[in-house]
Amino acid sequence: MTTHQPTTRLVDREALSDPGYQAFLLLRTVFTVAPVLFGLDKFANLLTDWPQYLAPWINDIVPGSGQDAMYMIGVIEIVAGVAVALIPRYGALIVAAWLAGIIVNLLTIPDFYDVALRDFGLLVGALALARLAAKYAPARHSS
Repeated sequence: MTTHQPTTRLVDREALSDPGYQAFLLLRTVFTVAPVLFGLDKFANLLTDWPQYLAPWINDIVPGSGQDAMYMIGVIEIVAGVAVALIPRYGALIVAAWLAGIIVNLLTIPDFYDVALRDFGLLVGALALARLAAKYAPARHSS
C-alpha cells in the first residue's frame, strides 16, 4: 500500500523558514492592518482627536472642516491598506508616499516633530516591504 504525497501544499514550510520571507509577511501584515484600522478610526476618533494633526495650511485648502478632511484621509488609508494586502509591491509604495505627505504635514505643526520622526521610520519600513515584495510577491503577468 502506498500513500499519496501531495505535490502542492497550502503552506510552503521551506518559504516560512526563510528570514526574508518572514520579514515580508510581518511587514505586509502590519502595513495592511494598521492603515485600515487607523483609517477606520478617522471616523470614530477613539484613539485620538485626529483633526489636531492637520496643519492649518492644509485645513485651509481642503473643503469642509478638519473632521471632513479626516473622513477623506480615512478612506485613503483604508484603500492603501487593502492595496498592500492585494498588491504589496505597489501598495507599499502608496503607503510610503502617503507617509511622506503626513511627514510634511507634521513638520509644519509645532510640537509634532516626534510623530514625524516615527512616521519616517514607518516610511522606511514601507519601502523595505516594497523591496521584499519584489522577491516574495512578484507582480503577476497575464499569459
